[in-house]
Parts: sequence; C-alpha cells; structure tokens
Amino acid sequence: MTSVDLSTTIGNAWFPNPIFTASGCASSGRELAQFFPLNDLGGVVTKSVMSKARTGRPTPRMAETPSGMLNSIGLQGPGIDAFIAKDIPYLIEQKARIIVSIAGETVEEYSTLARKLRSVSGISAIEVNISCPNVENRGMVFACDPDASRRVIDGVRRTIGGELPIIAKLSPDVTDLVSIARGVVDAGADALALINTVLGMVINLDTMRPHLGGKTGGLSGPAIRPIAVRAIYQVHEAMPKVPILGMGGVSNGRDALEMIAAGASGVSIGTASFGNPMALISVAQELKDLLNAKGFTSLRDAIGFAHRIERPQ
Repeated sequence: MTSVDLSTTIGNAWFPNPIFTASGCASSGRELAQFFPLNDLGGVVTKSVMSKARTGRPTPRMAETPSGMLNSIGLQGPGIDAFIAKDIPYLIEQKARIIVSIAGETVEEYSTLARKLRSVSGISAIEVNISCPNVENRGMVFACDPDASRRVIDGVRRTIGGELPIIAKLSPDVTDLVSIARGVVDAGADALALINTVLGMVINLDTMRPHLGGKTGGLSGPAIRPIAVRAIYQVHEAMPKVPILGMGGVSNGRDALEMIAAGASGVSIGTASFGNPMALISVAQELKDLLNAKGFTSLRDAIGFAHRIERPQ
C-alpha cells in the first residue's frame, strides 16, 4: 500500500490532513480531547464566539429528526475576552491547529472581534460565521444578503490585514449561492465553508406547538449531505481556485471523499461526533484508505475530481 499525502491548504495555512471539527459541535475541543489528541486532526474549528457572553436560546434546544437533528442553541458562549484568555491557550497547549469562528450582530462587531484576534498568536485561520440559522434575530443571517455579507468580510479583512486566512461560512438557504460566494471572495475571503445547517422546524404533536424553545433550528446530519455536495460542486465549478471547507452530514470516509470530489479541500464533521466521539479519526483513516484504493497519491489530486471526469457521449 502506497502512502497518501493527506495534507491540504486553506489560504496560506497548511494542515496535515483534511478532517476538521465543525464549529459548535465540540466547543473548543475539550469534549473530544479525552478520546484522542487534538493535533491528530487537521484542525479544530471553535464554536462561534461573539463580543459578549450569551446565554443562548430557551429550551428545548434539540430535536431528533429522520437522518439528522435540529439544534437551536443560539450561539451561547463566554464572549471573546474569556475565549482568548482560556480557550486559545488550552488549544495551543494541545498542539491543535486553530480556526477561530466569529459571529456578530453588526458589521462593526465582526470587525471588533477580528481586531481582538489580530494580536493573538497560534491561530491558523478565522471562520467568519455570517450564516447561523438559529439566532433570535433572523436579520443576523448576513449570508442571505449579498451586500451585507460583502460588508462583513470587507470589514474583517481591513481589520486583520493579509496575514490570517478568512473563511466565510455561508448558508444554503439562498436562491443564488454562487453569487454570494463570489461577493465574499471579492471582498477578501480566502476560502468558503459550505454549508451551515438548513433552517427547519419540528411540531410536537403532544402540545401541538413548535418543539424547540426558539421555534426554528438548524438541521444537520446525513439528511443535508446532498445539499452540501450540490453547494460545494456548484461553487467549485464557478471558482475552482477558491478552497472550500465542506460540511453537512459526513459520517464516514465515503461521505468525505464525495465532498472532496465535488471540490472541497477539507471536511468538517459535527453531528456524527455526538453518536461516535471517534468519528473524526475513523473518517480520516477511511478517507486515506479510499484514496489509496482509487490510486491517488495525494488528497490534492482528488479535490474537484468529479469535474474532470469525461462524460459518456
């Protein structure tokens, strides 16, 4: 069996393998660190952090659905200052590669968060979450507005300069995802995270009311994987040189390879970790075995391969 080079790059950041946590599913990695070393991953994408501490949305916050789950956490978190003081040093101590996810209620808040992170060492990239579906104010979903999404990314880019890669996390709940992707790349994003969860709802038939305390929530898990693959394929086809961090329902190596063939340079895993904390490690090994079995010597050769296959006449 030949060795497969699993390394990948996002902007100017290098990662030894393409498997990452998905923001919000492992906080800052502490939950998973008891099962395996965090530096075995390509990187840890932290839960989206905001300027101030947030308590999040009312309970119930989760609901199981066929082939997935709905969550309505509402960006609960400690705020940026506590995050920088506690979470970043922990991740550095674990020798993890760190992608910090940020979220804001205004364009200015994103810039403020970026300013505070600019002087923090040990960060590989910043994910700008402009697409969280489970917040109180649906107006916060900047990624559904082409102009607002560009202004957020432009503000972050101007604040941090050209050193740290910016990954714009986009929503699938839009009519023309490619145009929004083009807009944020033109505004300074180095890469794209596709996709965030899909807005959904469950009705509790015992109460005849919405089950979630926040009424709506983000649908994740295998049910949304075909949506994610479609989004990755369309955006890669339009902008083949822009790295994509794919996510949405990945639970095994075949799922990961499907996203990579569609155009993803890396894959984030979230929901699968709730049922199997070792999912990220097993996916990485399965992906390596699949690439080897198909004759690839490097991950880079497989990125976007579905676009290069000759179609029968």
